[in-house]
Amino acid sequence: MTSPVPFAEGDPVAVQITQPLDRTLDYAAPAGGCVTGSFVEVPLGPRKVVGVVWGGGSGEIDRARLRPVVRALDVAPMRAEMRDFLIRAAGYTLTPMHAMLAMACRSPAFFDSRYMRRVYRRGEGSPDRLTEARKRALAALGDFDGLALTLAELSRAAGVSPSVIKGLVRLGVISEEESPRDLPYPCLDPTRSGYELSQDQALAADDLRRRVCGGEYGTTLLRGVTGSGKTEVYLEAIAECLVRKRQALVLLPEIALTAEFLKRVERRFGGMPAEWHSGLTMTERRRAWRMVGEHGAQLVVGARSALFLPFRDLGLIVVDEEHDTSYKQEDGVSYNARDMAVLRASICSAQVILASATPCLESWVNAETGKYRKLQLSNRFGEVDLPEMRAVDMRGEKLAPSHWVSPTLRDAVRARLDAGEQALLFLNRRGYAPVTVCRACGHQIECDHCDARMVQHRFPDSLVCHRCGESKPLPSSCPSCGAENRLAPVGPGVERLSEEAGELFPDARIEVLSSDLFGSARALRARMEAIAAGEADIIIGTQLVAKGHDFPLLTLVGVIDADLGVHGCDLRAAERTFQLMRQVAGRAGRRNRRGEALLQTWQPEHAVIEAILDGDEENFWRTEAAGRREAGVPPYGRFAGIVLSGTDEKVLFRIGRSLVSGDAPLREIGARVYGPASAPVARIRGRHRVRLLVKAGKSAPLQRALSRWVNRVRLPSGLHLSIDIDPQTFY
Repeated sequence: MTSPVPFAEGDPVAVQITQPLDRTLDYAAPAGGCVTGSFVEVPLGPRKVVGVVWGGGSGEIDRARLRPVVRALDVAPMRAEMRDFLIRAAGYTLTPMHAMLAMACRSPAFFDSRYMRRVYRRGEGSPDRLTEARKRALAALGDFDGLALTLAELSRAAGVSPSVIKGLVRLGVISEEESPRDLPYPCLDPTRSGYELSQDQALAADDLRRRVCGGEYGTTLLRGVTGSGKTEVYLEAIAECLVRKRQALVLLPEIALTAEFLKRVERRFGGMPAEWHSGLTMTERRRAWRMVGEHGAQLVVGARSALFLPFRDLGLIVVDEEHDTSYKQEDGVSYNARDMAVLRASICSAQVILASATPCLESWVNAETGKYRKLQLSNRFGEVDLPEMRAVDMRGEKLAPSHWVSPTLRDAVRARLDAGEQALLFLNRRGYAPVTVCRACGHQIECDHCDARMVQHRFPDSLVCHRCGESKPLPSSCPSCGAENRLAPVGPGVERLSEEAGELFPDARIEVLSSDLFGSARALRARMEAIAAGEADIIIGTQLVAKGHDFPLLTLVGVIDADLGVHGCDLRAAERTFQLMRQVAGRAGRRNRRGEALLQTWQPEHAVIEAILDGDEENFWRTEAAGRREAGVPPYGRFAGIVLSGTDEKVLFRIGRSLVSGDAPLREIGARVYGPASAPVARIRGRHRVRLLVKAGKSAPLQRALSRWVNRVRLPSGLHLSIDIDPQTFY
């Protein structure tokens, strides 16, 4: 990799800032000089903003007139490979460079190291008496080889309360010191023994180790049925990466997954990795950012934005549950973390592991065509069989009005409870009811700011828009006709299903798991751990529970509405329904107990339902791929979504028609434009939305043509145009 270019004080330097400008700005290098990649603070009008030295100045401004850089920040410079990644990611997603750089800087608070904290290490004193708890505290300090730990870290490592450590501090046995907050993370030990692997696991782990040893780029699709031990396999690849003194990154689709995963990391490597997600404090995030850049963090476990951390020597990226839709960011900078992981690894000669029981079709096709390597784990770990899956034909079930648990499913749940086991009722709808309708006039309550129905919630008692977050109390009279006490909930959400379960099983402990019922990620993780320990009999959850959680006592999964996603207008509706049903069914029977999954459906003969029950995943992917190939849609073609938003719908359509009439750059590459049309959700947060869709061939130079196309149109003030390359949703 190219060495940083030094600049002496006063030399012209080009600085890319995180403010909305479409070019770099020239400044004079600060006192003490700087290098390419230096994080700097520069004046912009009356303000001071953060930027990165991108190279030498353009020479367009006389050297004597250049404003000086205020200071070079005391953090490791951005490496050339990181700048290359940002440039290429910006080019692929058609994101302005300033917005892409902001992803890598995150916040100026990361550059402030003035704050101190108390840390603990072995002192010179001796304890007056050596209790078991004190022994564990001292042993934990010894395990970290003199490294200073925070009170929370030492308490967790030793399994003792903070008061035990404070008592040893008073005796001088442990010393308490003031230290900068941003300390290196504890060293991980890749030589520690992990779980004994099955033959399939060992073969896959050996293959991945060899790939990591090679020090070259490559992507592997690691497929394995739920419960097959994919995590233990890729932990061995991480171990090899750490042996090679390179850094590793594990991306998880859901913050709630981190607690369980971190415990597995700690068991395998004897220490905790760095974390990166929105559930962290600003102080924790600043420490992670700085230590990753200084090689003070060997392993990072995080959400999709962890891809933009300043790794010094990234050797492995694992994308767990790689099919999950949460890897696609659609607000602000639009990118797919799975694709960006492959891009970043290709630049820094790292390996990528895409792990899933039900991979996305794009990854499946790449593995079939040889672009990605593929490894398969066909059996569950140990002696546990996959759950038996059956359809419950709702056409033959007798249900009372406003009830959704069939007699067949009710009896199955009762049998599991009588055996001391857990049951999961799955419904992918948050809240109490998706629609509130007036029985007098038929009015459905919608959001005041969006073209979306408000969802009724009972915890707390309110109506919530799941598009913009607006909430308001449930009115006693109809907003349209004024009729009193005629508003009624229509359809079930998980909260309403919980009420029904309470009626059917009055003695059962019922727990609802939905992302909007917990104030913090920590609270959600605590409930997950309690449920896994047996503190609930019936779990009622949304897709949150389908993402890799392990509940040892769970032996029955009942899907309340297996047809919910089958008829979506999205081209991925069948794929996502298949993935979700297979994933949630896989929660059952993971610890030496045979599981069962019952899918309530009104159309058991539907091709997707039959494929889910049949279990022949390869046949499903082949059939789905054939249909996509014939239609020329992803992964055999390319889409780009264009959304125009503003307060005047007529102006939006006028601009949309102007774009269509000037589509010559797109026709030159064989692309077609569809629209303009009102978006499926035509208004969000008070702004109207008009959508166009561009369809092109797989190898077409789409980004270059799109740039030429949209730059021909001058946008009025207040109108926003966004481009989504490879859109995953079409709302």
